[in-house]
Amino acid sequence: MRRRSPETFETEAAAEVWLSQVEADLTRGAWRDPDAGAVNFEEYARKWVAERDLGPLTVELYLRLLRLHILPTFEGWDLDEITPPRIREWRAERLATTKAPTTVAKSYRLLKAILETAADDELIRRNPCRIRGAGKEAAAEREIATVVQVDALAEAIGIRWRLMVYLGAYGPMRPEEQAELRRKDVDVDAMTIRVRKAAPELNTGKRAEGPTKSEAGKRIIVLPDFLREDLRRHVAWFAEKGPEGLLFVGEKGAPFRRTTFGRKWARARVKVGMPKSFRFYDLRHTGHTLSTRSGATLRDTMVRAGQSSEKAALIYQHSDHERQKEVAGGLDGMVRAARQKATEQARQGSSGAQVVRDS
Repeated sequence: MRRRSPETFETEAAAEVWLSQVEADLTRGAWRDPDAGAVNFEEYARKWVAERDLGPLTVELYLRLLRLHILPTFEGWDLDEITPPRIREWRAERLATTKAPTTVAKSYRLLKAILETAADDELIRRNPCRIRGAGKEAAAEREIATVVQVDALAEAIGIRWRLMVYLGAYGPMRPEEQAELRRKDVDVDAMTIRVRKAAPELNTGKRAEGPTKSEAGKRIIVLPDFLREDLRRHVAWFAEKGPEGLLFVGEKGAPFRRTTFGRKWARARVKVGMPKSFRFYDLRHTGHTLSTRSGATLRDTMVRAGQSSEKAALIYQHSDHERQKEVAGGLDGMVRAARQKATEQARQGSSGAQVVRDS
């Protein structure tokens, strides 16, 4: 197929030099079609998202980042028009406009991943995203609740939802995992819950029932024995009937909504005096910490929380069902001791106040 040079030459010698350079590139396999990068970025980016095997929440996140932070700048550009200086200008503008460095870091990582694929597809010579450290997030340290605070949150949120708080902390289970729990997944006698699926709620309000976040998310969780009465009572009083019945439903019998539960959580948090920054998801971090303090190894906590890791050292740290029962037992003893201590302190405080009144 014939191709024209991108420019005309003043002399035949200049044309010969250009042609010899092209022939050398062809010989080395380094020649690139000058028109290859004439692909609209928006079309390529949306196709990039659609072609990947992503979870519904990830798809929702990527499309939101594209719509709000990337496409307003790059939607009308071709891939080969996006250069390192333009990337730097875009990032600086986003940081100044949004005042949200975490969101900008996420947007940069997404843009870099898309353009990396474009480079692999030989549509551009090299990825123009070259800002060192631009995709890193400096996340704030997650807060940890005490045993007493977890109990207070469970009490404040109401009897229908208290088990969700306890499973979030002492499972520790993700909200989307709890949303998909069924009666058949619960064994009150053995104090275990089987996590098989997840049902994250999208911004549209629709639940995207599907697999867990990773294969490690499919697991059997051994619960500490102090939750036995809460678990038995919830199954008997609030779960839908039949093996396929949902474990958690709202007052009107429908699957709970994120917004509705969020309002209940916010009110409970205020009532207990917890900071606004303490999210329901932070109960998982609390559970990680308490499990470790109870004697669980890193591998134990990973199995319990349904997390995966590629670190080779963790592969050789075995955590079987019996070990999970030991972890649950240690957690049970720690929580009971903390509750007993809090009760004794409260009793001593009231006794002291009585002495003052009597005198």
